[in-house]
Amino acid sequence: MSSSRNTLTVGIDVGGTFTDLLAIDSASGEVKLAKVPTTIDNQAVGFMASLDAAGAEPGTLQAVVHGTTTTTNALLERKIARVGLITTRGFRDVLELGRRTRPQPYGLRGTFRPLIDRELRLEVPERMDADGKVLTPLDEAAVADAARTLLAAGCEAVVIHFLHSYINPAHERRAAEIVRGLWPNPYVTPGHAILSEYREFERGVTAAVNASVQPVLARYLERLRKELGARGFDRDILVMQGNGGTISSQLIAQAAVNTVMSGPASGVMAAAYTGRVSGQPNLITYDMGGTSTDVGLIEDAIPTVSGELELEYAMPIHVPMVDVHTIGAGGGSIASVDAAGMLRVGPESAGARPGPICYGRGGAEPTITDANLILGRLNPDRLLGVDRRVTLDPVRAAIEDRVGRRLGLDADAAAAAILRIANDRMAGAMRLVSLSRGHDPRDFALFAFGGAGPLHATALARELGIPTVLVPARPGITNALGCVVADLRHDYVRTVNKPLSAVSDADIAGIYARQKEQGEATIRDEGVPIRELRAVYSADMQFQGQSHILSVSVERPDLGVAGLHEAFAAAYWRRFGIELAEIPPVLVNLHTAVIGARPEISLAALAATERAPTLKAAQVGERRVWFSDGWHRTPIYARDRLPKDAVFQGPAILEQLDCTTVIEPGDEVRQDALGNLLITVG
Repeated sequence: MSSSRNTLTVGIDVGGTFTDLLAIDSASGEVKLAKVPTTIDNQAVGFMASLDAAGAEPGTLQAVVHGTTTTTNALLERKIARVGLITTRGFRDVLELGRRTRPQPYGLRGTFRPLIDRELRLEVPERMDADGKVLTPLDEAAVADAARTLLAAGCEAVVIHFLHSYINPAHERRAAEIVRGLWPNPYVTPGHAILSEYREFERGVTAAVNASVQPVLARYLERLRKELGARGFDRDILVMQGNGGTISSQLIAQAAVNTVMSGPASGVMAAAYTGRVSGQPNLITYDMGGTSTDVGLIEDAIPTVSGELELEYAMPIHVPMVDVHTIGAGGGSIASVDAAGMLRVGPESAGARPGPICYGRGGAEPTITDANLILGRLNPDRLLGVDRRVTLDPVRAAIEDRVGRRLGLDADAAAAAILRIANDRMAGAMRLVSLSRGHDPRDFALFAFGGAGPLHATALARELGIPTVLVPARPGITNALGCVVADLRHDYVRTVNKPLSAVSDADIAGIYARQKEQGEATIRDEGVPIRELRAVYSADMQFQGQSHILSVSVERPDLGVAGLHEAFAAAYWRRFGIELAEIPPVLVNLHTAVIGARPEISLAALAATERAPTLKAAQVGERRVWFSDGWHRTPIYARDRLPKDAVFQGPAILEQLDCTTVIEPGDEVRQDALGNLLITVG
């Protein structure tokens, strides 16, 4: 099909419960939406089903951007490739020794199994010193023998991880050449190519993560490309990365580790985009889905990015990722009473199958969704993904039986307690990304999205003193919107690890220039239309003798030593409220993010629906709803029908295809020109 007819840009995000699609036609402004159950065993099935549900024929698509949980799930479930390691003699156990931590903080409990088993970690003679000078030449014959041994052991992927390769990768590069000459597939990971940063444990684990999910992601994307190609799509898929940018599916398989946290990142990018065009650049993002809740922070429309994610114990992944804190509290989180008589909500989830009791798929454990339902906050006739309609009576009976009786509460009081505990857990996550990092929540708006986020947002805002809640036009498919609006992005890091006084202005500017040049060349090779190229710079710094690293924003690449010193002192003061002028600073790493900005998308198209002339005309009913101060007769509105200039007071329930929004008594709602709801907390 000719490119002149390919005008539809599609974002597809795979979540733990639902797969969401948002398609925007760049020519007509038409919007297509779909929300289908996630197919856990093979995400590609749900991916293609979402296209069919939206009527988006692959042959008519201009671009497909995909947010995936393939790699995250593979790691958490340990459904990964068999991986071998070739490392410096004497260092095969680095991945297992780790840091001075334990799986459980107290007591001699907990187990840990590294991603690569010890018998698959082989040593070869070679050694660099900390300055990158060769102490022991690389034994090339030993490298070849190690590769053959790993192949004979059934390894599908291999990691090459040598001491101090971040400062001099010559040995790793040569070893990779030798191994690639023997290896039957492209799954060879030299550690420095993934992370050129000091700390052997973190760099080695990051490389091991990449190798373990590389074959899994490559097979999944190849399957998608074939499915789409068979139906007329002749372009490349763009894949969301954990850093909030997109990348060609042909390139991402080499750096598969960058797709960990792909799904949560897409939601944060959509929030940043929406906040910028809506005049709310400072946001705490709150994404509550069916399985988990993700919380992040955005300042001046720029998401916080961190390079120190620890996915689980002893699995640090040191590549730049949008800084999101995740807890196991989603709509499907199971409520139970433990042996001590304490009410617990999550982290266990009913997931997509069997799901909450009210989904009629065989679920028997009460969940947050079930609690919202019997408290009148959800409409039993408008639940998505229901296989067999379930009346309120069995849901109420299950909550009373599993929770209420043990706490001495009736079903309604038990459901209210479930919501209170769930809200407390989610408020704690918000404190972690704001108060614990020196940010006052009152300086931010709460951006609520996900299928369940707007159900709880105003209660959480009141708990934290956040004055405004922003609910986007399509909260349930916000992650898919993030795929559509995300830019191309490539991140680079270079370890310096010297006192700032030992570094010159030319050293800093030279590293930044090389990183920028490399990123721009990669984006040009991807061949994706962009409207501009830009670079964002930062530095990791610490005071001499400290182990903690602080990330410092760098306004321009020629800031120089004096500028870095000043920026670090200011950042340290903001974070800790103290000056340490007598201690010399150390420049640890220099970072550059090269961004290819994709064409702008008009968010007004998302709210382009037939509007009622008055608020009363948008009302579709009334029902009894529980709020923190008791039961209220509450008007129910069709959100898509609200007048464009609607202003009204709570209590109210707003229903739409992908989400329900709860307005607490005393809150005031205003709808802006883009269809976003701005809720002032009473």
